[in-house]
Amino acid sequence: MIEVIRLNGQRYWLNPHMIEFMEELPDVTLTMLSGKKVVVRNSPEEIIEQIVAYRSRLGITKQEL
Repeated sequence: MIEVIRLNGQRYWLNPHMIEFMEELPDVTLTMLSGKKVVVRNSPEEIIEQIVAYRSRLGITKQEL
């Protein structure tokens, strides 16, 4: 799980494997595979760094097919 911070300051954890895509609209919006959207304060770079660290901890270092 990675930690994100919602616009209201609430900490929230989500499974990064469930993120379909990320947009800046201008707030960073994560669209999950379920279609749910999560708007966060985190920068795209911060989220990507957390995803890379999470996958590294799991031993996933190559792109999945």
